Amino acid sequence: MSMEIHRFVQQLVRSASAIQALCADPGLEPHWKPTPEKWSTVEVLCHLADEEREDFRRRLDLTLHNPDEEWPPIDPEGWVKERKYARRDPQEALDDFRSERERSITWLKGLESPDFSIAREHPIAGTLRAGDLLASWVNHDLLHLRQIIGLQHAWIEMTSKPFTSRYAGSW
Repeated sequence: MSMEIHRFVQQLVRSASAIQALCADPGLEPHWKPTPEKWSTVEVLCHLADEEREDFRRRLDLTLHNPDEEWPPIDPEGWVKERKYARRDPQEALDDFRSERERSITWLKGLESPDFSIAREHPIAGTLRAGDLLASWVNHDLLHLRQIIGLQHAWIEMTSKPFTSRYAGSW
């Protein structure tokens, strides 16, 4: 099963650049949450760094090179409180994500003829092939880019009152 890994690697590079560009603006409050149960931008950044380090890169590596080895457990929702994401410095969180993404890109570029058809069973997701993990990794970025943009949109709506942005079009 063939997969054009370079296309996926380039998308991960582009997504990381977009995340960095969106989160580098000090004018947008990175700790703000629209509601208590939603994540702030800094929490999203911490999540992205941890997912990079402990989920996607690690699990794809295990699937490709040690498919019978158990995946280490992850708890993305629990990590938000356990690891005190809300208290993290936004620049440090962004730097951590950037550093982990650079490690991932270097690792992905170093793979020699990976077999993306190697599969394993996940207790919730069912059969997952290595290619499924890579495609999910790329789309995970896009989901969180949408989340970050939504946070920024809501922040601008809130802080521009009594003015509105309705002229921009509907969200």
